[in-house]
Amino acid sequence: MFPEFAISAAYRKRYPGVGFGLTLISGCRNHDNPPGFDQYKRKLLRKMRKRQTLAEITGRIDAYADFFQSFGFECPLTRHLTRTINSGFPRYDLIVDAHFMAEMCAGILVAVTDFDRFNGRLTLDVAAEGEVCAGMGGREFVCKTDEIVLRDETEIVCVLCQGADEKTRVREETTQVLFYAYAIPGIESQHLKDGLSIAAETMAEYGGGKIEGIEVY
Repeated sequence: MFPEFAISAAYRKRYPGVGFGLTLISGCRNHDNPPGFDQYKRKLLRKMRKRQTLAEITGRIDAYADFFQSFGFECPLTRHLTRTINSGFPRYDLIVDAHFMAEMCAGILVAVTDFDRFNGRLTLDVAAEGEVCAGMGGREFVCKTDEIVLRDETEIVCVLCQGADEKTRVREETTQVLFYAYAIPGIESQHLKDGLSIAAETMAEYGGGKIEGIEVY
């Protein structure tokens, strides 16, 4: 059941050694605020706010911000970190909250999607100038040369610096939840595993899901 995944030769040439990670949790229930979840979030928040930990997280998020800027985009992680430091983790629903916690606790970029809506094998790749992705909320993402993208067998499903597509977004009926995480140059793959582990363990503990695997490539 775990996703078939490949990395293109073009990606390996342009971004040698830059990792990517996936975790799939099956049979999830997307509760708004399950029992014990607030206490769990506070525990993670205290851990990430420790001085040394926060300094390291901030350094990684600054690196993502620089990478985004190199393509002319603003990195959302910077705003999310400021909000989290000042106000704690936001509350939406279990899946979205797990996504935010994974990003903030590890200082990495994570996407959360409905696994059942992908078409076939996933491929980490680089875009050609002018390629288009049908972004979430009806937005059109026009790619720049060498932007990092994720494809299924039909189309681009996510552009690292612009966002994920509408097709694979999480919905109320979603039960097979796929989180994936991008590294960029300078970000070690272990941080991807750390963040994805938080997302997967959260969904297993509070959403009743089964972790089908956590893989970092």
